[in-house]
Amino acid sequence: MIVTDWVHVIAGTFILLSLALGVEASPVFLSKYWLWFTAFVGANLFQFGFSKFCPLALILKALGVPEKKNR
Repeated sequence: MIVTDWVHVIAGTFILLSLALGVEASPVFLSKYWLWFTAFVGANLFQFGFSKFCPLALILKALGVPEKKNR
């Protein structure tokens, strides 16, 4: 998997997890304040669409995740 694949997987996981922890109907509900984390991830995805800057992508690149598929 390449950097963009990992960004999508991690962002999706964070959103689903924070919704599970923040929605009162969820069996694993902890606090409604977890919804702020959902908003944070969504805001980062939104700003990436305009700026092409993603902090998670920088971290993944530093960890050695490839940017392009090797063919």
